[in-house]
Amino acid sequence: MRRVKFITACVCCACLVSLSVFAAQVSAEDANGKEPISPREGAIRLFNGMDLGGLYTWLKDTKYQDPHNVFTIQDGMLHISGNGIGYVCTKKEYKNYHLIVEFKWGEQTWGERKDRARDTGVLVHCVGPDGNYANRFMASIEAQIIEGGVGDFIIVPGKYADGSPVPLSLTAEVTKDRDGETVWKKGDRKKTFSAGQRINWLGRDPDWKDTLGFRGKNDIDGPHGEWTRMEVICDGGHIINKVNGVVVNEAFDAYPSAGKILIQSELAEVYIRRWELWPLGKVSISPENTFLGEP
Repeated sequence: MRRVKFITACVCCACLVSLSVFAAQVSAEDANGKEPISPREGAIRLFNGMDLGGLYTWLKDTKYQDPHNVFTIQDGMLHISGNGIGYVCTKKEYKNYHLIVEFKWGEQTWGERKDRARDTGVLVHCVGPDGNYANRFMASIEAQIIEGGVGDFIIVPGKYADGSPVPLSLTAEVTKDRDGETVWKKGDRKKTFSAGQRINWLGRDPDWKDTLGFRGKNDIDGPHGEWTRMEVICDGGHIINKVNGVVVNEAFDAYPSAGKILIQSELAEVYIRRWELWPLGKVSISPENTFLGEP
């Protein structure tokens, strides 16, 4: 009898381990059918400063595996080496929040972007299976982070698991710059944009070049090596991008209006020291997270 009980216990333990592995795999997949979370009281720390709890990673070539340690924790910061294309993503979906990300560029760049502008981005309202855009990212609304273009909107296309395209859209008040590119301008004509299109932030240099270290004459983000605070305020379909306290872009009627949140690895080294969600209207910039030049 004792032997039977021992075998039964072993079988149960094995089942629990299998279920734990399965649950971990499921948590890293599309969260369809689950109600997105809205922060209610204080902040939700998406990055806790110690590990990737509540997060998972995806890379174009190795999927959920990270053999080259693209995503690591260094001195309480999330270090993204950039040695690969992919992202670190929330396991849960969110809606109606004030997102804060504080980042600074590292030195290393890689591959096809070795001599190009350092590039990453915060993607909100991410939906569909992992890697559903070219095996790289997810269908989403991107708050762009690139040298010279911090605060641009990009509507990242993608597909649902059945292969049908995600019907993304975004409306903004826009004008055209000297070269005919679309630029946000509050109070100007409204236009609706779809997957694959972008809306430049209001001060983007019309002479922007995709070259390493580019800095436009009106850029608000911190110079290379200094911290920058990016805020993405999502209230239903209304999205506001702020850089170091300045509103640089705004859009309406975003679809989707909820989803996962990810930060890209896009062949440039970047450090993240703060990644959190606050209830709308209750954001706090705590003293330990201040930096030179903060408004």
